[in-house]
Amino acid sequence: MLAASPAMTNVDSALRSAAANRPATQGFPHLAETLRRAGVRTNTWWLPSMQSVYDTELGCVVVQSPALFDGMADVPDFDRAALIEALRTDQAGQTTFPQFALAAWRAGVLRWVVDLDHRTCTYFGSGDQVYVEQYAAVELSVT
Repeated sequence: MLAASPAMTNVDSALRSAAANRPATQGFPHLAETLRRAGVRTNTWWLPSMQSVYDTELGCVVVQSPALFDGMADVPDFDRAALIEALRTDQAGQTTFPQFALAAWRAGVLRWVVDLDHRTCTYFGSGDQVYVEQYAAVELSVT
């Protein structure tokens, strides 16, 4: 295991704070605002590997979570309606993050990029397919 850098410590602290203070619904805007306040500029997720990169004021941090599956698979066709359904289900607090990631993969998402300054999340399929969603600004009760 690598020694924790200031960037790693900062991202870990922000993720822990966001998890501890996550509301039952619309949790993502709270997570995003917590990360933004911690100096994260963008967050990119790659599916199905579940690798995430946080570009922060202190440097870039990569987090490797367990992959959605092992082995080889066809990339699903991009299905905008299925992605939007997965987003709305997650926003309603009806899924865990791993469940949302799996639903996004099944909807043909290969990666997404969260721009924390512009409050957008851009989802990319295997070709030119892109879906951009803006998320709401929120006030955090915990700093």
